[in-house]
Amino acid sequence: MHSENNLNFGIIGNCKSAALINENGSIDWCCLPEFDSPSVFAKILDDNKGGGFWINSKNKFETKQKYLGDTCILITKFKNQDEAFEIIDFMPRFQTENGQYYAPPELVRFIKPIKGSPQIQIQYDPRLEYAQGKTIHKEKNNSILSEVNTPTHDSLFLYTNALKQSVLNNEFFSLKDSLFFNISYNEKLKLPTISKCFLDFERTKVYWLNWCSKTPVFDQYNDLIKRSAMTLKLMSYDKTGAILAAVTTSLPETIGEVRNWDYRFCWIRDASMVIRVISKLGHKRIVKNFINYIVELIPDKDQKLQIMYGINGETVLTEKILDHFSGYQNSKPVRVGNAAYSQKQNDIYGILMDAIHAEMKEFPSDFERSEEIWSIVKGIVWVVKKNWKKADKGIWEFRSEDQHFTFSKVLCWVAIDRAIKIAELVGKDNIALKWNPLKEAIKDDIESHAWSEEVQAYTQSYGSKYLDASVLLIEQFGFVSANEDRFKKTVKAVEKELAFNGLLYRYKNQDDFGLPSSSFTVCTFWFINSLIKIGEVEKAKKYFEDLLKYSNHLNLFSEDIDFDTKQLLGNFPQAYSHLALIDTAISFNSVIKS
Repeated sequence: MHSENNLNFGIIGNCKSAALINENGSIDWCCLPEFDSPSVFAKILDDNKGGGFWINSKNKFETKQKYLGDTCILITKFKNQDEAFEIIDFMPRFQTENGQYYAPPELVRFIKPIKGSPQIQIQYDPRLEYAQGKTIHKEKNNSILSEVNTPTHDSLFLYTNALKQSVLNNEFFSLKDSLFFNISYNEKLKLPTISKCFLDFERTKVYWLNWCSKTPVFDQYNDLIKRSAMTLKLMSYDKTGAILAAVTTSLPETIGEVRNWDYRFCWIRDASMVIRVISKLGHKRIVKNFINYIVELIPDKDQKLQIMYGINGETVLTEKILDHFSGYQNSKPVRVGNAAYSQKQNDIYGILMDAIHAEMKEFPSDFERSEEIWSIVKGIVWVVKKNWKKADKGIWEFRSEDQHFTFSKVLCWVAIDRAIKIAELVGKDNIALKWNPLKEAIKDDIESHAWSEEVQAYTQSYGSKYLDASVLLIEQFGFVSANEDRFKKTVKAVEKELAFNGLLYRYKNQDDFGLPSSSFTVCTFWFINSLIKIGEVEKAKKYFEDLLKYSNHLNLFSEDIDFDTKQLLGNFPQAYSHLALIDTAISFNSVIKS
């Protein structure tokens, strides 16, 4: 089912940065030293100018790519009748003796001969600073130094036991012994050796095996849940606790169109939903780190949350266009930064409050910042009280006029509902009682304005006839229960109106860019989850099994899927898609148990 043009990449990373490696072993995307730094390899955005690291061979090989067991170490195997070799790629991450995590801004690649002596050529071609200036490569102090001076000075070091001149001159040679390549943003004080790199490999392997062993084991879809959980872990930035929406920029929602955005930032909504799922899997550290990130972001009691921040807490994310890049499959523009940071979206408060409540409930004993959290909870209630009646941009970030979106209103209700529950958890019952009338007022408002008698569903916004997949989440957030008539009717109406070719539209009304030709992957998962909840398990399973076939060869999903070709589109891998996959798979498991 996997189509040719299908974002057939694996992701490796170490919670500081990440790299994408295509199924032929070419490193086509990597930013160093951090996720949102300028790229050193960007072949994914421009085949000629972007820069990459790949292997050419004199003979033809078939390639096969897979992860090494329960790890984020990627193996690409090349084989023909007479010869075989493999490439092993990883970014080091492991715990040191003092309990800290070692995760340097570097990537390690091994090339190992397996059979015969293949004739290969190393194409090592980093283009620093988004390839905006000319990168010069030269041999220096036992390394290959790559340097650029425009727009700013930057450098990269390659350490290897291959002949440096044959790498620089792209010479063919016989692969007889194992080679290592250590691509480091920093100059190494101790020269890397193959045995030191192999030790880092073993330690990184152990790190991932340990991490996976903390994930519960499920009867169904266990491997998929684990791979998705590891992928979400790779999108968490250990230094601050931020969680990225995706590790790429400008992979288009539709080929040849302009819906191309930079996703290497922390959206409060996406991140909080990741946290909610990860806390169900018991991974406490990511959850605590994210809550700390939020505490650091909100110093003042009356400070309104932005919808998104930089991974180091930056509040201004100026958008600019890299005109020299042709874009993924010629889809321009390529953007860095994201102007959406200034939008107003009232749903983020409810989703964040839900995540905070989930953490306090899952891990009650170790809440060392509970007083700061309580201040944030009270602050959010104050903001919601003042703003819930106002229109906003909604979950889909319409760039046109504000509306009274049902999803935003429901999430305002969620904010107050969870604040009441948190108040009860911290022994503030009197405050919980005080907040109750506000919760009831929001609920009454939604029930009387968001439900359409004509459509027999909760619609996208007050008074509208349009349906919207985000409304399916009202059951998940506890606004209605799955056996309520209104919810069942909404699920049916959404299927009738928005399901197409086994996938879902987010909505069908014209937005700022016209009717999308691709499906937002998370919406199909939401829909499947809703079917499970209303008891249509067989139908849900059929949709789910079909959807899983549209992942890439490593079970990874991007943001969108083309309705007709089933090609993966949009930024990759997408946190939203993977958290929803886990959620849906868990729902199937709980149905079996009951």
